[in-house]
Amino acid sequence: MLLRQNEKNLLSLQRTKINKKLEKKSLKQILGTTIKYLIPFIIGVGLFYWLYSNLNVEKMKEIMRSDVNYWWIGLALVISVFSHIFRAFRWRLQLRALDIDAPISALINSIFGTYSVNLIFPRLGEVWRSGYIAERQKTSFTTVFGSMVGDRLSDSVTVLALTFFTFFLAQDAFYTFLNTYPQIKDGLWDIMMSPLTWIVVIGAIACVIALFTVKTQNKLVEKIRLMVKNLWDGLYVITKMKGKWWFLFYTFLIWGCYFTQLYVATFAFSYTVDLGLKATLVLFVLSSISMGIPTNGGLGAWHIAIIFGLSLYGIGANFSPSGPFDTQASTFAMVVWGAQTLLLIALGIYAFAYMAVDKHKIKNGKVIVRTKGTGIKL
Repeated sequence: MLLRQNEKNLLSLQRTKINKKLEKKSLKQILGTTIKYLIPFIIGVGLFYWLYSNLNVEKMKEIMRSDVNYWWIGLALVISVFSHIFRAFRWRLQLRALDIDAPISALINSIFGTYSVNLIFPRLGEVWRSGYIAERQKTSFTTVFGSMVGDRLSDSVTVLALTFFTFFLAQDAFYTFLNTYPQIKDGLWDIMMSPLTWIVVIGAIACVIALFTVKTQNKLVEKIRLMVKNLWDGLYVITKMKGKWWFLFYTFLIWGCYFTQLYVATFAFSYTVDLGLKATLVLFVLSSISMGIPTNGGLGAWHIAIIFGLSLYGIGANFSPSGPFDTQASTFAMVVWGAQTLLLIALGIYAFAYMAVDKHKIKNGKVIVRTKGTGIKL
């Protein structure tokens, strides 16, 4: 009798410990999710409010009514749709190299859905599309996700190359801007020469070297090493897969569309119509870099990058990091970003409707899912 009572007490104690662990884990998950998605939203809204709170709204409305040719904006949106389609074709190359033969219609709609999801949950769209394709094709999520990592890494390399090229090409505009606003030039110089900056840089380099040279069993270090290895593998696979030249061709088409849609949008406004290719390239690179800031669809960060870029070429001559910002430059950023956002919402609605119909057809046997690829098909 006493033995049974002890067993019951032991089981009760174990249940209590398990429940506490689950509660603690659940709290961590909630906290992690909140930090991951709420903070980017707060940053985006904060930047957006700071950006537009001191502007003349009536003047912005007047520009939107009388100084915008929306046919050019419409053409820019059409080009934007093609960039998503080309991205789907590029991703198909990677998936087929992994023996995953998803139909192009599913891939295109997964790209549409990705960007609409990112409007609400930054960076979650890529995870979502990997999960969608993995579930649809009945294949490994990690395999599909690895191909997506390679896809995004290639974009990062492209942005880096474009950044160096553009700053070299348009260095005269940056020098002119810094000479016009010596307080910004002095501020940047002070940051570069600050002992704290060099301490941080040297410390970061030392940490990276130690990360890959020091032997340790620390779980966090091993996790970081594995993550870096997976990222490298995802990029390295691209250089070895069949159809890599098509991959480069689609990359050119994707980024060509991104640039062209912004260039076309400059013709929609009387004060940007004469900007030219070089100025648009500067805007393009600055806005691409700004998308690295985790906000909802570039909210706030994209606007500031565009306004700063326009100020380099005399639109918004009173630019100051502390604001207020020029009404013309701000209106350009608002209209172009707003039109793009509305397009992503519409494409997202279409994509999720397609997926619902597609899922129903698969369930009823009207669509046969090919779970194995047949090599590269172009």
